[in-house]
Amino acid sequence: MNNLPKDPMLLLSVVNTKLRDFYDSLDAFCEDLGVNKEELIETLKGIDYEYDETRHQFV
Repeated sequence: MNNLPKDPMLLLSVVNTKLRDFYDSLDAFCEDLGVNKEELIETLKGIDYEYDETRHQFV
């Protein structure tokens, strides 16, 4: 997944920070960084986090 951390906990932190500070949607984040959205969702689901559209973050 691009230059994003491989460790799921670090990935969670980076993704949520970037979503908060730079992107208005998960789709925009994935498109801009060339990240496979489904792969990202599955990786974070592996540590019991899911994307919450209303909160605009993985929780």
